[in-house]
Amino acid sequence: MGFPDGFVFGSATASYQIEGAVDEDGRKPSIWDVFSHTPGKTLGGDTGDVADDHYHRMDEDLDLMQSLGLHAYRFSVAWPRIVPDGRGAVNQAGLDFYSRLVDGLIARDITPIVTLYHWDLPQVLEDEGGWTVRSTAEAFADYARVVAEALGDRVDTWTTLNEPWCAAFLGYGAGVHAPGRTEPLAALQAAHHLNLAHGLGAQAIRSVLPDAKISITLNLHVFRPEGPTGPEAVRRVDAVGNRIFLGPMLEGAYPPDLFGDTAAITDWSFVQEGDLEAINQPIDVIGINYYSTSRVRLHEGDGVAARNDGHGGGDANPWPGSEAVEFLPLEGPLTDMGWNIDPQGLTDLLVSVHERYPDLPQMVTENGAAFPDVVEDGAVHDVERTDYLRRHFAAAQDAIAQGVDLRGYFVWSLMDNFEWGYGYSKRFGIVRVDYDTQERIPKDSAKWYAEVIRTGELG
Repeated sequence: MGFPDGFVFGSATASYQIEGAVDEDGRKPSIWDVFSHTPGKTLGGDTGDVADDHYHRMDEDLDLMQSLGLHAYRFSVAWPRIVPDGRGAVNQAGLDFYSRLVDGLIARDITPIVTLYHWDLPQVLEDEGGWTVRSTAEAFADYARVVAEALGDRVDTWTTLNEPWCAAFLGYGAGVHAPGRTEPLAALQAAHHLNLAHGLGAQAIRSVLPDAKISITLNLHVFRPEGPTGPEAVRRVDAVGNRIFLGPMLEGAYPPDLFGDTAAITDWSFVQEGDLEAINQPIDVIGINYYSTSRVRLHEGDGVAARNDGHGGGDANPWPGSEAVEFLPLEGPLTDMGWNIDPQGLTDLLVSVHERYPDLPQMVTENGAAFPDVVEDGAVHDVERTDYLRRHFAAAQDAIAQGVDLRGYFVWSLMDNFEWGYGYSKRFGIVRVDYDTQERIPKDSAKWYAEVIRTGELG
């Protein structure tokens, strides 16, 4: 099996995880600046203040991408660099940085793929309610329009949001991501207003660029039922994990069972007339982020709430309305994140999305693994990561063979970086970063990937 003509091989990063320079050239704090500087919120008190120093090392990193032969690079724009106060005045220095990045990519024959929101909400907007209020979605649309006007002549694809499930349910439900709130109602409000931001953002981009290619990236969950209560458990977490986004974005409606499951939390009166029409905008491709699977059943003991399923510790529940669902321990092998390695889950997910939305092209916008890498004689022989990627690329080929219109695959991540609540303890990169010296060392997985890109063969 091979890959179809025109298949895009890329890699991905996120602004707060790599850029550093958090208080330079007009940038103001995001919720992740505040969260990571709050004692006890990140492992070891790590912050993204410097991260990979990509802000100052852009050209070096662009040359690195070129050396790997990347077809495309998926990066995110930091909202607080562009509109530091969330709304209103635009910071030209921020736009200039991303303009140089886009120009540098094009000069190296690498296609720019822009993600407008990868979790770094301007803190000033969180102070006004954050994603629990609709004015944040409206501010996002204004920000999206500004970026589209500045970069629109050079960007291939516009992704509105990255993983709104994490932003809503880990940020406002479990409290393990910024802004660190643990309120079931707030999590559901945030999910809706992120949906609304996607729709309003897509409209704003197209108001400037009528022919723009619009995308959304979702971390759709793959749930495996366990025992006689497994199917009901899957239904509940699928509603609040997957269909809460797929329904409004692609079908123009929330799933009715979600309303039933969450009736004790909210009557959903924050969904206003016209919202669903605004959310349900045509998109050109759906981005799929995939790492692992989960085994679930209804809790057979004292009704302890479902925990956060490996997303960073903490005891609060990121699955409102599904408190009776239990996530069971997973069989190994596991990555350094404690996530299971299940390439079949990627095939199953891509096929299931294709069966539900057969006319919608897909891209794997993130896939990768953290392992405890070791530097030996200036090299990183990351056998486990290379094997992980090889098996998951093969799983994507299986999906293509079953009729999935898969357009590309973006390895997460280009470089080791700030891994949110885990700080710098987890390394996802195919390029190692020495955080003391900022030296970049392409790992064996990067060399393998460069050969895949060159030949189209997995080796």
